[in-house]
Amino acid sequence: MELLIKNGFIFDPINEINGEKMDIAIRNGKIVESVNDQKARVIDATGLTVMPGGVDIHSHIAGGEVNMGRLLRPEDHVKDVERKTALTRSGVGYSIPSTFTTGYRYSKMGYTTVMNPSMAPLGAKHTHEELNDIPMLDKATYPLIGDWWFVLEYLKQGDIEACARHVAWMMNTTKGYAIKIVNPGGLESWGFGRNVHSIDDQVPNFGITPREIVRGLVKVNNMLNLPHTIHLHTNNLGLPGNYTTTLDTMKALEDLSTDGKPICHITHLQFSSFAGDDWGSMHSAADEVSKYINNRSHMTFDMGQVIFTDTTTMTADGPFEFTLFELSGHKWVNSDVETETSGGIIPFHYKRKNPVNAIQWSTALELALLIKDPWKIFMTTDHPNGGPFISYPKIIAWLTSRKARMAVLKKCHKKAQKKSLLPSIKRELSLYELAIVTRAGQAKALGLTNKGHLGVGADADISVYNVNPETTDIAQKPKLVRRAFSDAAYTIKDGNIVVKDGKIVQTVSGKTMWLDIDIAKEVELDDEMKRRFKEYWTVEYDNYPVFDHYVKVSSPITVKADV
Repeated sequence: MELLIKNGFIFDPINEINGEKMDIAIRNGKIVESVNDQKARVIDATGLTVMPGGVDIHSHIAGGEVNMGRLLRPEDHVKDVERKTALTRSGVGYSIPSTFTTGYRYSKMGYTTVMNPSMAPLGAKHTHEELNDIPMLDKATYPLIGDWWFVLEYLKQGDIEACARHVAWMMNTTKGYAIKIVNPGGLESWGFGRNVHSIDDQVPNFGITPREIVRGLVKVNNMLNLPHTIHLHTNNLGLPGNYTTTLDTMKALEDLSTDGKPICHITHLQFSSFAGDDWGSMHSAADEVSKYINNRSHMTFDMGQVIFTDTTTMTADGPFEFTLFELSGHKWVNSDVETETSGGIIPFHYKRKNPVNAIQWSTALELALLIKDPWKIFMTTDHPNGGPFISYPKIIAWLTSRKARMAVLKKCHKKAQKKSLLPSIKRELSLYELAIVTRAGQAKALGLTNKGHLGVGADADISVYNVNPETTDIAQKPKLVRRAFSDAAYTIKDGNIVVKDGKIVQTVSGKTMWLDIDIAKEVELDDEMKRRFKEYWTVEYDNYPVFDHYVKVSSPITVKADV
């Protein structure tokens, strides 16, 4: 099928197109130079904003923790119900929507690619079954590798090459996309009722530190030439004073970036940017953190924006979830996944009149606005930890309109108002910058060369919004902007019109992307490794891998390793 989008205002930062009136031609799911005007289906985009399809670098949409969250929170099901239509299936869930509902809701906002950021390797088959079930989106998942026993052993021995071979095997075995590290060393410590509190604490039984884990896996990532950097959830997340740990972590990696390109992505940066000695003195460290980031180029980040709402927190950071349980007293689930990782889930309600919650809300916006280069920090809520992804249009309004965010700040706890840096920040993101933080920057950081832009050869994943940049001052019209980004005028997935005026008009499957690392094919686990499987895991080695038939619509990305 041929499709022609005519006369739209194009925002394509990767190709440095800033609001020019242009046509976009599509054939067979790809963007092409031109199509036959007489035969192609035409979308008249006059007066509309056209961007690449939205990309989300970090959103918990599938896997064991998500499904356990659904079991833990039946009240979340009845809060938001998606009714069946002639084209769509029914579904439930506000902060933890069911699979089909997840795909529909993202698509209505103009999103076409979402990355699931946390997967216990032992639960990989279940994770992929859920990813298969999510329509409308291309997606991928990151296996949790930072506290995997064999990784810790190889790093302790200083054998980076052997560690890289095993990480390659794990990535291929689980059909993963990136190395995920959560509270490095803390998850293994949690198995003994402990945690780590600095990047130089010793991990029990392994004699290795968080600093060595993160540095070692950066070297592994570089050796394997993976498209995305390591994806890091820092130590001491969510605790007052933790910004010093975050700065220590970033400084520890400076010398490993030799070509000026990012070597690490720190996720949900808001949760890692607190100053203060306790909850009473807690305040934002966005100023200190952003000053460091503005003078360095070896990292990327995402916001982890808090939304004032009821939600469900879930993370592999078991110690943090236990802390949250002690603070809130809410129902709580905690788990360890054999030799691989830990996890926890707890409901949470962020409130404007809670000074800590209000400071968190302000901190994320401060970071996004004080970090000068929009290619470094991207829009997320760490769904559902900071709030559900359906809140993205609210965040867009706050980022593009000082008027909108100040209206919210005025309703917050007075203590938080006094501590907030927002009154001093006049910056408002343009549509061009918004296209970076919601799609182009995220695609670039992920190494997805066929996404996040509208150049010839790119996937025909496109979103069209009812915003006219010639006649609309988005800073003064936050409600209009919020409506427009809630209900896309059009969402196009692989050249198919799937959403029109915020309604699903066609359903598609989308692809699951994963890495096919050449070295992994050459590595066979020896008898010792198979013996360890018998000793340490509840499954046999032969039952562990995710085979191709588990990934119904697969899209392997070939990677050539240097080992």
